[in-house]
Amino acid sequence: MIRGCVALAAIVGLAGSAGAQVLGSDAAACRPGAAMDGGPAIAVEITGLKDRTGELKLELYPGTEADFLKGDRVLIAAGKTFRRVVVPTPATGPMTMCIRAPRPGRYALLLTHNRDGKNKFSFWTDGAGFASNVKLGRSRPKVEQALVEVGAGVTTVRITAQYLRGLGGFGPIGPH
Repeated sequence: MIRGCVALAAIVGLAGSAGAQVLGSDAAACRPGAAMDGGPAIAVEITGLKDRTGELKLELYPGTEADFLKGDRVLIAAGKTFRRVVVPTPATGPMTMCIRAPRPGRYALLLTHNRDGKNKFSFWTDGAGFASNVKLGRSRPKVEQALVEVGAGVTTVRITAQYLRGLGGFGPIGPH
């Protein structure tokens, strides 16, 4: 019994960074040793949420300006990389989401915080973030802000969510 509890504690301790539960349909790809089983993946540590409502969405795009933020159906029809993972926003605690990549390489990664529960991004209420964590401002994001170099194993990035902050456009909530 004690041996079983110790083994379970060791597994739980490895599940995510800083005690965060690994979320999403691809969570198994971010567990220790997953590179040998399921290929490359990105573990995304999410910070700076305005609240714990709605859902969180990660989208993986080809790492080119021409394909960045293109419609999923268009990319899939063209045989290009597109992957999406959606989870309900956890009520408490640190968050790490996992998304698989088809192979090692350079990709664009987008995080959105859909606060109102609608399946359409609202500039007025929803949040967004990219791996560079550069203040988004008012203009359409460039692919350079979202690029992630994915290796053969699990690549970890931290994304701070940003929300509309008046005339200055999108930025993080609070001091960052």
